[in-house]
Amino acid sequence: MTKAGFENYKLDKELLRAIRMLNFTSPTRVQEQVIPAVLDKRDIIIRSRTGSGKTAAFAIPVCQQIQWEENKPQAIVLTPTRELAIQVKEDIFNIGRFKRLKVAAIYGKAPFYSQEKELKQKTHVVVGTPGRVIDHLERGTLDTSNIKYLVIDEADEMLTMGFIEQIEAIIARLPVRRATVLLSATMPSDIRSLCDKHMNSPVFVEIEEQGSSADNILQEVYLAQAKDKTELLEDITVIENPDSCIIFCNTKQKVDEVHAQMIRLRYSCEKIHGGMEQQDRLRVMNSFKQGCFRYLIATDVAARGIDIDDVKLVINYDVPNDSESYVHRIGRTGRIGREGKAVTFAAADDDKLLRDIKQYIGQEIPLRQRPAKEIVNSLKPEFIEKINTVPELKESKGSQLNKEIMKLHINAGKKTKMRPVDIVGTLCNINGMTAADIGIISIADISTFVEILNNKGELVYRELQNTPIKGRLRRVSKVDIARN
Repeated sequence: MTKAGFENYKLDKELLRAIRMLNFTSPTRVQEQVIPAVLDKRDIIIRSRTGSGKTAAFAIPVCQQIQWEENKPQAIVLTPTRELAIQVKEDIFNIGRFKRLKVAAIYGKAPFYSQEKELKQKTHVVVGTPGRVIDHLERGTLDTSNIKYLVIDEADEMLTMGFIEQIEAIIARLPVRRATVLLSATMPSDIRSLCDKHMNSPVFVEIEEQGSSADNILQEVYLAQAKDKTELLEDITVIENPDSCIIFCNTKQKVDEVHAQMIRLRYSCEKIHGGMEQQDRLRVMNSFKQGCFRYLIATDVAARGIDIDDVKLVINYDVPNDSESYVHRIGRTGRIGREGKAVTFAAADDDKLLRDIKQYIGQEIPLRQRPAKEIVNSLKPEFIEKINTVPELKESKGSQLNKEIMKLHINAGKKTKMRPVDIVGTLCNINGMTAADIGIISIADISTFVEILNNKGELVYRELQNTPIKGRLRRVSKVDIARN
């Protein structure tokens, strides 16, 4: 980070520390325009391609404005999918880590009672899908009386999925005096009406012409009928030999078929689609982010929930049914200024879809000839060597932050009347500890979790083996942050 970077915004030192450790060296173009506007509590409309740093653009100033002492949520972020809700929650949590901000993700197909218990505790930011947010509002388990920021992420996708009425219902339950941030790839009439109705003289930020695809993504098309796609897929992956690749299909059934074919060919792969249980989808997504396997076969549900900086190759096994999906798919590669490649397999009857996509992105997509067998065969030994090599695990976005933090579990909670003040008092009495070394404290029914900052975790862990908390010795153990 340089003096000409994020420090210009007069951010809290805790935020600057997290930003530095997240390797945000200087603001992106969208961040340069959005951060000052959100800090000024202006309403703002953002149109910018994926991978441009949009989440941090609103998350950094929102975290700056959060008052830690306030127990009620002060910001709410609406996302169209569960995967995106989890991703945005993680991003905001990492940025606000040293400010000890608590971020809750609430979405369907997950236990309502667990979310209710989390919301009863101090919560600074809520990230959720519209349906589950409405559920909590109707049951009185989400207090929105102190909301200062509303963020509507991927508003056009919300429209496509039929969430606009739910968004209207949520807005009706929020304070009128708040700032609203809306992010949308396109501006259909319903989105414009939403902005006109609920935003006050919004700042409009558009970094590039809508539909334009990144210059750093090499795009290609190969003609292939359905029966030939498996063999073409094998040839392309041999030639490209990527460290990481996402293969998009239009249906759950096709994902299952392609996954089964790739397993037979001994590819290091997993699949993800909307027909899977939520816990399985999360497991696959996290494993892919960590680099546990090289090939992910997915429906479009994954295009809006994967935030990985170094996916080398995207393959559209099927041409997507709409042009926006194409842009979101290929946007999984070529992120943060890196180079990427997107290959599309098109059948003869995909002609109109391809024309629409090319018109939408404002450029031609070169048609390539199928690779010659001689070239494929010459590159196969190198491909087989990589396939038989265990992938190198990647560091998560928050891994640098985690290196200075230890999370501890204490076997006492609400049922034994444990309070944050009990934990803080005990820890501050340990020689060498101050309140600044204590991170987020979460108290459940029979458990308490506390983060110890500044590389003081081992000290605290040792001392707590023989130090009573609230009058009694408690069993204290370490928690693997990467898994929690």
